[in-house]
Amino acid sequence: MDLKEMTKEQVESRMAEICELEAQSESADEIKAFADELAELKERKAELDSLETRKANAEELNNGAKAKIIEERKEEKKMDVKEFRNTPEYIDAFAEYIKTGKTEEIRSLLTTNVGDGTVAIPDAVYDIVKTAWEKSDLMSLVKKVSIPGNLKVQFEISGSDAVVHLEGSGAISEETLSLGIVTLVPESIKKLVKISDEVKDMRGLAFLNYIYDEITYKIVAKAKAILIGKIAALPTTADATHPYAKQVKAGAAIGTIAQALGQLSDEATNPVVVMNPATWAAFKVAGYSAYFAQDVFEGLPVIKTTALPALSGAAENTVYAIVGDFGFGALANHPNGEGVEIKFDELTEMDSDMVRILGREYIAVEPIACGAFVNITAPAAG
Repeated sequence: MDLKEMTKEQVESRMAEICELEAQSESADEIKAFADELAELKERKAELDSLETRKANAEELNNGAKAKIIEERKEEKKMDVKEFRNTPEYIDAFAEYIKTGKTEEIRSLLTTNVGDGTVAIPDAVYDIVKTAWEKSDLMSLVKKVSIPGNLKVQFEISGSDAVVHLEGSGAISEETLSLGIVTLVPESIKKLVKISDEVKDMRGLAFLNYIYDEITYKIVAKAKAILIGKIAALPTTADATHPYAKQVKAGAAIGTIAQALGQLSDEATNPVVVMNPATWAAFKVAGYSAYFAQDVFEGLPVIKTTALPALSGAAENTVYAIVGDFGFGALANHPNGEGVEIKFDELTEMDSDMVRILGREYIAVEPIACGAFVNITAPAAG
């Protein structure tokens, strides 16, 4: 067989055969002939090895190039999806999807173009919801998680401090740690609004802004009110399911906020004041009366809310203001994310040309730490 036509396996087989023949031969001429042929076979094997290496390298480069192209195409598709869901056409279709009870035709249009079988929310809509939570003066301070189901959070009821241990001294006392558990049980916060057909006739982003902005704002405000109510109801001594909040009984006067600050735990490092706008005005009057001798709020930010009663109308021992660190002492769980679900009802009040819109978000909020808050209660009248 011509040497150039031999495969690598044939070359290696012939080389092994020659080695055996060479070992058995006693003829000098035969041995020399075997040696010459073996040298040629080695050269052929080296050529074949080199060819194999080049093919392997080429295949590796080709596979790498293919993988790179695939990744680039995936990235391009991601960009295309993101760009598509933010086009005016997609936003208009999404608005109709919300209005018309999510008809199959529109759903098919949205899911086909996005490609993963779900209806992607335009960034403009997501930003409305996200901004509502982030710009809330109080809820933006609260830590947020997204964990399905009921969430249990441990808090320390009591425990001893660390001690200095001197060399050679006796063993330190073992800490007796007492823990409680707060359970965050999600609830649906809902907001029902009625709009006229004229509002429903709004198109695209204008309609989505109107609906989502109004509904999300009300849902965030309700979550804020729920959390404030739970803090105001905290016991002064912790139990197995509720952390404690100290109380200060005082009116709108210089020193009231300072008294409350003095009751916070060491971990409450970023406190704010929460009170009714009318109460805020009463504290400001107290400052005016003292000729601004000191800041009645001790330099703390003040969050105004009607979720707390005004001091002027509060019965004795009613919580009318809260001082505390919401980042340390409170938690919000959004099991389904921060999105708001929207439902339309065009039939109930059809004769009045009104459309009912229900917005809903699933959320749990709870105070989760001892000493994070101090409730200020109203003194006796007069």
